[in-house]
Amino acid sequence: MDSNFRDIRKDVHEICGMIGYTEEIMEIIWKKVGMEDEEIIKSFYKKEQSRSCEFSFANNILWAPYYHIKYAIVEGSLVFASGTPVESVSFPLGKEHVKETIDVLMNYFKENKQVFKMHLVTHEQFERLDELFPGKFQIEYNRDFADYIYLSEKLITLSGKKLHSKRNHINKFKAEHDNWQFEYISEANCQECIDMATKWGALNGGEEDEDKQNELCVTINAIKNMDRLGLKGGLIRLDGDVIAFSLGEELCQDTFVVHIEKAYPHIQGAYPIINQQFVEHIATNYEYVNREDDTGAEGLRKAKLSYYPAFLQEKGMVSLR
Repeated sequence: MDSNFRDIRKDVHEICGMIGYTEEIMEIIWKKVGMEDEEIIKSFYKKEQSRSCEFSFANNILWAPYYHIKYAIVEGSLVFASGTPVESVSFPLGKEHVKETIDVLMNYFKENKQVFKMHLVTHEQFERLDELFPGKFQIEYNRDFADYIYLSEKLITLSGKKLHSKRNHINKFKAEHDNWQFEYISEANCQECIDMATKWGALNGGEEDEDKQNELCVTINAIKNMDRLGLKGGLIRLDGDVIAFSLGEELCQDTFVVHIEKAYPHIQGAYPIINQQFVEHIATNYEYVNREDDTGAEGLRKAKLSYYPAFLQEKGMVSLR
């Protein structure tokens, strides 16, 4: 990566036209996530290990401009907020003062004449919430937000009848193409990945779809700043050209998360082989691989289910009863 690393907030502004802000309302100060906040945010993540993809500083900062993600330390707990003005907050991270933090947050919403909501709350977090406030809250799980968690060994070996078709796709790809290879993403080839991502966006309607434009911006920023963000990357090269790549990081002690995966859809086997090779080369030491949610997209859901996840990490919206 470029040794003269530029602040990622400047990158986001230059590429995607986004700006940051800090706002103060009542007793809570919400601050946009910046690189200078990495240490404090990660310190809370280390205390509360989770397989949920939200427990990633890279995810927080890369998507902050699009979901208006901010954070605050409230009563000693880390809380994220989404929306401008704030529409919902995360479950507080900090084991000692969670009840006090939630009391402050509820008062904040009440004083601002808003309905109290908590987003992306896991089963475990809701159980804890119900213990602290028996019967006070309800949760509505959203299937679109559920993370797909796979056994890494299964993604590597593709063993068993259920994954027979995946093995066939990879075997056919290898049989039809002699000069393919896996490479780790580095300073020497990262620009090729950016170029490939740009072409991928054009092939997939990125010029007309705002969500895909945002996704492309996140992908470019992730590649440009992967070393600074602690991301690991791998690519597939065919006939000298990059046709697929993937980026991810350690999420917790036993789980690796794949944040980004891109492949040319017109090259048969490109997606299956980057999926398999990336885990084999980079995530083999982890029991699980989180491949994040499907956003409710029918095609993406079908593709992720076809790999038969070990389980789904469900998340929902919490509100007062």
